[in-house]
Amino acid sequence: MHCKLAIIAALLVLPISPASLAQSVASGQGSPLSYCVVDTGHRNVFSDRGQLLMVPKPGEPFFGQDGQYQSHPFRYELGRDGKTVHDKNTGLTWQSSPDTDGDGILTRRDKLNWTRAQARPAVLNAARFGSYDDWRLPTIKELYSLINFRGMDPSGYSGTDTSGLIPFIDTRYFKFAYGLSTGERIIDSQYASCTLYVSKGWQGYGKLFGVNFADGRIKGYDLEMPDGSEKTFFVLCVRGNTSYGVNDFKDNGDNTISDRATGLMWARQDSGKAMNWQEALAWVQAKNTENYFGHGDWRLPSAKELQSIVDYRRSPDTTRSAAIDPLFTCTRITNEAGQADYPCYWTATTHGTTIGGAAAYIAFGRALGYMGGVWHDVHGAGCQRSDPKAGNPATFPFGRGPQGDAIRIANYVRPVRNLDSKSVRLVEADLTPLPAWRPQGGFGPDSGGPESGIMRGPGGQFHLLPRFTAERMRFSPVQRKQMAELEKETKAKLDKILTPEQVKILDEIRPPEGEMGPPPPPGFPPRRS
Repeated sequence: MHCKLAIIAALLVLPISPASLAQSVASGQGSPLSYCVVDTGHRNVFSDRGQLLMVPKPGEPFFGQDGQYQSHPFRYELGRDGKTVHDKNTGLTWQSSPDTDGDGILTRRDKLNWTRAQARPAVLNAARFGSYDDWRLPTIKELYSLINFRGMDPSGYSGTDTSGLIPFIDTRYFKFAYGLSTGERIIDSQYASCTLYVSKGWQGYGKLFGVNFADGRIKGYDLEMPDGSEKTFFVLCVRGNTSYGVNDFKDNGDNTISDRATGLMWARQDSGKAMNWQEALAWVQAKNTENYFGHGDWRLPSAKELQSIVDYRRSPDTTRSAAIDPLFTCTRITNEAGQADYPCYWTATTHGTTIGGAAAYIAFGRALGYMGGVWHDVHGAGCQRSDPKAGNPATFPFGRGPQGDAIRIANYVRPVRNLDSKSVRLVEADLTPLPAWRPQGGFGPDSGGPESGIMRGPGGQFHLLPRFTAERMRFSPVQRKQMAELEKETKAKLDKILTPEQVKILDEIRPPEGEMGPPPPPGFPPRRS
C-alpha cells in the first residue's frame, strides 16, 4: 500500500529553499528534506589496490571519493522501550529487531516468506507495537537508508568465526545475525522491502528487492528457490514520513536536473563512455575545471545518492528504458548477452573490504549473471553490486560469484552536486590503518577472500599464497588439503620462532600499500564483489 502512496505523495512535495536548508543544518535540527539521503559512513580513503595513508588532494589521483565527503551523518535515537529506533535524518522510525517470534534470538525461524512479510505490519499494528499502529513494509529506498558502508564483505568465507566481521548496519541500534546463526550461508542476512522487480527472474519467478546487511548489496531475490521452496527474509517494519524515497525532479533547462526532495542536482546526461574507478574520479575532476554546465563542484555520487534516482517502476524488459526518470538520458549499450541495454554507473563508495579493491555500482539496466550456460538478468535493474576498481574484464568471461555476476570494471558516470553547498562538507579522512582480517577457517583458493601473502589476523590462520595466485593455479581438492597442512605447519613453526610480542604485531599489522608483494594480475580483485 505504501508503495502506491509514495507515488501520490510525489505530487505533494514542496521545494526546500537553500536558505531554509542551510539554517536547519546549521542549527542541528536535522534535515527538512522530505527525502534526506543519509551518509554512507565511509571515513577512509583508498586507491584501486588498497587503503591510502595520505589523503588525495584536488587534482591528484583518487581525489573526490566517498570517504572525503560527509553529508547527513547517521543520527539514531533508541526508543525508551528499546523496541524502536528513530532516524532523525529521515523522520523514519524502525523496529530495532527482526525477531518475529519474540524469543530474543535471531534464527532462521524469524525469517518470513513474501506472503507472511506482507502480513507482518498488520500484526504489529494490532499489538500497537512500540505504541504505534501505522507500521508498514519499507520500500527499497527506505530500507537502503540504513546501510552503513563501514561493513566488511564476508563473501566466500568458509569459516565460522564472525567476531572480526562488521555488518553493514549499526548494531548499536539494530539487532543483526549472520546466516551462520540461522543455519544458512554466512551471507544469508537479506532483509525484505515491499519493492518488487517489475520484470521477472530468468526462471519466471517474481523478484523482491532486498538489502543484504551481511555483504552490503541490493539485489532482486527470486521469491521461489530452485528447490521449489519459498525464499525467506528478515523483516524490519517502518513508520513515519511517507514521502521518503519520492523524488521531486525539476528540469533546469541547462542540462541539469534538480531533485528538490533530496537537495541534489544531477547532470542530465551521463559520461557517454565507460571507464574504471580511478578514471571516473578523474573525469569528474576534469569536468569541474571546465565549469561543467555552469558549476565547478561536481562529485562522483555515493552509493546512496546514486540509488536515490533509481526508478523501480522501470526496466529494459518492461518499459524499454533504463530504471530512471525519462528526464535523464542514458547511453545505450550492448550487454554480454548481446541485448540492447543500459549501463551500470560507478559510485564513489569503496565496497565492503579493508583492502579496498572494489567499489559499489548501481545497475540502471539489467544486472546480468551467467547461469545455466546463458547470461540472464539475475538481480534486476536497480540493484547495487560492486566491481573491481581496475583490471581486465576478459579475466571473467563467465562472471563471478554464485550467480556469475557480470564483471565489467569499465562503468559509466553521472556526476552530482548539492543544491546547497553547506549541506555537504569536505572532511579529513581517517588514516588509521585498517586491520588485516583473517578469521579462523580462512578463505578457500576460489573463495574471493582478501589477497595476502603470509598474513595472520584474529584466529591465527596463515595463507602462504596470495589469493589471485591460488585462483590461477586452480588447486585440486588434494592440493587444497596439502596446502592447508603446509600452512598449519608453517604457523606452528612461526609460533616457535617468534616472540609473543612479534606474534601480536603480526596479528595486528596491515602492510601499507605496495608492501604486499607484486600486484595481482589484471582482473583479480582483493575480494569477491
